[in-house]
Amino acid sequence: MPSSHDFTTAWLRVFAEVARTGSFTSAATALDYTQSAVSRQIASLEAEFGAPLFDRLPRGVRLTEAGRGLLPHAEAALAQLDRARTELDALGRLEAGRLRVGAFATAAADLVPEVLREFRAAHPEVAVTLAVELTARLLHGLAEDRLDLAVVAGDADPDAMQEAAATAGVRLEHLLDEPMLVALPPGHPLAGRADVRLAELADEEWIAGSARPEDTLMRSAVRAGFRPRIGSVVGDWIAKQGLVAAGFGVTLVPALAADALRPDLARAGVHPDDVPIRAIWAATPRGVAPSAALAAFLPLLHTGAQAFRDH
Repeated sequence: MPSSHDFTTAWLRVFAEVARTGSFTSAATALDYTQSAVSRQIASLEAEFGAPLFDRLPRGVRLTEAGRGLLPHAEAALAQLDRARTELDALGRLEAGRLRVGAFATAAADLVPEVLREFRAAHPEVAVTLAVELTARLLHGLAEDRLDLAVVAGDADPDAMQEAAATAGVRLEHLLDEPMLVALPPGHPLAGRADVRLAELADEEWIAGSARPEDTLMRSAVRAGFRPRIGSVVGDWIAKQGLVAAGFGVTLVPALAADALRPDLARAGVHPDDVPIRAIWAATPRGVAPSAALAAFLPLLHTGAQAFRDH
């Protein structure tokens, strides 16, 4: 008998059916095969094992000792394959599986949660997680297989961003271009303007996430000579809004977070020459086959981004 075996699942399935029915003819009918095809496959399996698996009797067949030894293993292997097929089918139908999404903070304020809500409503059996991190960490998460997709912010120059993405081993799909706003205390004279220049806010105190303006969203204006007076260094978004509402200063607001602003705050658009529009991208690992969940989520994300652009 050979020390190792090379046989097909079809042989095992035919073997198990013949064992169940006790007849080549009945097994052929159940499997929609010809009797000769069943006979050939059983003969091939016996040749592979080097021993007869059935005694051919005047009326039907009966398992030999070798056949009785093989049967529980064949049934276990077929059951395991059937379970695997069932699980794979469930993944394909989005009745199981997972979706691990990452997003930078302002994308997680409204856009991504809204798309996730829609996805979960359509596919409640898929386990969904959301990680909120800086873009650099999100890219690492994709490379380390901690995330399936990340919504990231980057250079509005598509060629530069695509080059950076290739270096990071990710694939990018452009979602939208995000302008910047400034949150103002109620009744501020610049409220409602579409293209405020930062120089018009030179006398204001700023509420920023860093004492170094070059480390904030104002960095391009700083390089051009703008010198903001940073009165409060605050990382928490809710606290920033509270300070603006209380008249302690103004703060920059990415457009993706505009709907999360307190209703008592005023706002104005910032001229893109002072705080450039930034591009928002969907990033996925390059060279990795997308899961059924990811394939279903991406169109919803693009639709959500289009709704934001049209808003």
